[in-house]
Amino acid sequence: MDAQATWKRCFSNWPEDLPRRGVVVTNFAEQIPFQGFLTSDTMLLIERSAPDAMGARMVMVPYPCIQALKIIDVVKPKSLASLGFEGTLSRKQ
Repeated sequence: MDAQATWKRCFSNWPEDLPRRGVVVTNFAEQIPFQGFLTSDTMLLIERSAPDAMGARMVMVPYPCIQALKIIDVVKPKSLASLGFEGTLSRKQ
């Protein structure tokens, strides 16, 4: 599966019990904190947590430009099953 399909699947199948916020890391070496998002076939529309230096509150990122997703909330492993994850994590959560 290519990067576009992987990230599209991730954001399109976002777990219902996980707040729609986190940090997207792009191949532009930018980390974008977000508090909401919309998906399309080719891009992710991110609602920033705070405007950037230019005042932009939203940014459209093509899926192939996404390098990583940082989840900032405590998550139960079963919540990530819709994203295809299996197994157990430490019990310190």
